[in-house]
Formats: sequence, structure tokens, C-alpha cells
Amino acid sequence: MEVIRLQALADNYIFLLYDSTLNIAAVVDPAEAEPVLQQLTQLNADLVAIFNTHHHRDHVGANLQLIEKFPQLTVYGGSEDRGRIPGQQVFLDDGSRVQFADRIVEVFFVPGHTRAHIAYYFPPKQAGEMGDLFCGDTLFAGGCGRLMEGTPTQMVNSLEKLRALPDNTQVWCAHEYTLKNLQFALTVDGSNTELQKRYHEVQAYRRQGEATVPSLLGVEKLTNPFLRWEQPSLQLAVNSHDAVQTFARIRGLKDKF
Repeated sequence: MEVIRLQALADNYIFLLYDSTLNIAAVVDPAEAEPVLQQLTQLNADLVAIFNTHHHRDHVGANLQLIEKFPQLTVYGGSEDRGRIPGQQVFLDDGSRVQFADRIVEVFFVPGHTRAHIAYYFPPKQAGEMGDLFCGDTLFAGGCGRLMEGTPTQMVNSLEKLRALPDNTQVWCAHEYTLKNLQFALTVDGSNTELQKRYHEVQAYRRQGEATVPSLLGVEKLTNPFLRWEQPSLQLAVNSHDAVQTFARIRGLKDKF
């Protein structure tokens, strides 16, 4: 399975999953139809599935246009999003499994950004390969999503699920927010040498107009403050010894950054 990253709107990413053997594709969180249709035309591939992580317009905006073009495709989303995702046909729960081409997709229920958010994880097919995590707006490179419908406890539990995945998991998050996320991270975790190194690398990428997605989950565990709520240095930075409270205070600071 090849993952093709497409740019949309101001800073969104759409991910087209392409199986060249069967010449079929699926799309994750199509914000706009045109980039998807252009790529499908180049590949001469059929779109068979839409995988939505949550109901926000910049993740489902092209659903109906794509359904009109490919009426046989299947639209997947979380069961808690019933009635909020255009064209949704399949309602997924934590632990659900879906097949795309020759890959099995594992579903995680990860509320926090919204009350119904889910993530899709493709485990590696064999040892030594990378897994692929499509996490929408739950986990970002260097950050996490705002709590728009969920609670800090929910978000910590959700991020803990994702944090438990193997370090060599590619994190395909839905926005190019990495540079600003790392600028904030340095304000609460400035002595973290891995974070300092990553910040300078990302600065160089962005100066050259290069994307910072996907990132690696192992890198996130070392540098993303929203996966490091148990670290004494971060707890000291926000004057807390409680994991959820530490996360909530860091998230509150980021909201004002």
C-alpha cells in the first residue's frame, strides 16, 4: 500500500491509500475533492473507500462529491458520529477491524478533540516494516488537537492508546502544524535536547517548503509534550504531579500560545 499525501485548504493533508496490484484507492479525511480526483486520474484508479476520523468540515467536505463520482465506494466513520458525517455507511467502534486491499485496519476510539473521534492503524505486514497511523486531529507532529468536545481525561486516555503503538509507526496527522507546535513545546520542555534538535530540523524543512508529515511515533514520544505528561520536568513546568492535570495545564498554555 502506497500512501500519497495531498495538500488541501490552508494547511490540511488528505491521504490517498493506493494499492497498485488491484488498482484501487481509499482516502482519509477528504477536505476537498479536486486534489483527490486529480490523483485518481493520474493513477487511473477506482476509489473504493473513505475513512473519516471525525465530522469536522475540513475532514469530510468532499465526501458527497466523491460519492457522486464513485457511487459504489464505502464511507467509514465512528459510531458516535452517526448523523454527522455525510454519506456514512459503516459505523466503527474501538477494536473494529476493516480490510482495505491486502491490509487490515485496526480502529481506535480516541475522543478528546471531538466526542466521536477515531483513528485508523495499519500494522506492518511483516517484521522490520513500518505501521501507519491515521490519527486525524487527535495527535499532531509535536502537538495534539484542541479539546473541542472532550475532556482532558479522555484525551490522555486516547493519546495513551496511540503512544502504546510501536516506535516505528508513521504518524499521518491531518495538518501541517509542526513548526508552531515545536515552538510551543520549547516553552515547557526547553531543556529537552531531542526537542531542540528536532526544532532546528523542522525549521530547515519548512524553509525549503517541505512537509513534516509523516513523523515517527518514536520521535513523538521523545519530543511531543502531549505524550510526556509523566515527565518530572514537564510536571515541574506546570506545577503539577498529576498526569491528567499536567496534560490539561500544558494544553491550556498551548491554547493561548
